[in-house]
Amino acid sequence: MLSGILNSDKAIDVNIAIMLAFIALTNTELNNKLKELENTYNKQFKDVYEAINYLIQKDKQETTQKERK
Repeated sequence: MLSGILNSDKAIDVNIAIMLAFIALTNTELNNKLKELENTYNKQFKDVYEAINYLIQKDKQETTQKERK
């Protein structure tokens, strides 16, 4: 970009600063989007998580009862 046109150390430094700012901005946007998706899907799948936990506990209880003498 800038450093491709202006072949100087200053142009390279400015180009690096621009890219780092862009990356920081992009990471912030991605983090916000991921948090939004987590909140949305965690609410939708709460019942599924509860059912899975119930089945896991049920299996543990059955295993414990079978191991008794």
